[in-house]
Amino acid sequence: MNEVTLIGIDLGKHSFHLHAQDATGRMVFRKKLSRQQLLRTLANVPSCRVVMEACAGSHWLARQLAGMGHEPRLISPQFVRPFVAGNKNDFGDAQAICEAACRPSMRFVSPRNEEQQTVSALHRLRERLVRERTATVNQMHGFLLEFGISLPRGAALMSRLPTVLDHETLPPRLVALVVRLRAHVH
Repeated sequence: MNEVTLIGIDLGKHSFHLHAQDATGRMVFRKKLSRQQLLRTLANVPSCRVVMEACAGSHWLARQLAGMGHEPRLISPQFVRPFVAGNKNDFGDAQAICEAACRPSMRFVSPRNEEQQTVSALHRLRERLVRERTATVNQMHGFLLEFGISLPRGAALMSRLPTVLDHETLPPRLVALVVRLRAHVH
């Protein structure tokens, strides 16, 4: 049996498709494995380069593989796409990952450590909360405009809203809705 020098993994939530090849680029094996089987199998494979697309779960898996002595590499998905031959399937994707990894000019993504991933999660959560707040304030503006009330953009809406709601004659259900939205924003 030829010695495995490169393994391409098509990552999934529950199953993983592996394409392993030797130094000449010939396929050594193809396997479909569960998460537990993947870690067990790769722990028993001699150290080699293991390549996968940079996506959810890939950074964690890269850290696990490095701990086993493998050389994990992550490729941005847009760099793998041109190497998919024929119809798209999971084994074909794993083979395309190997093909892309063999290119001398291929750019790889650095695996993140736990701290970097935590900070990234914090930034993504903050972005979502800011988007949600903006959408809620815009919706409140829209509701009030439907009743002829135009308020300045931004935070001015929040500061002027109680006064406006006290002085305008609006349906009680709308007032209750806008008050709940304001509380949600705060």
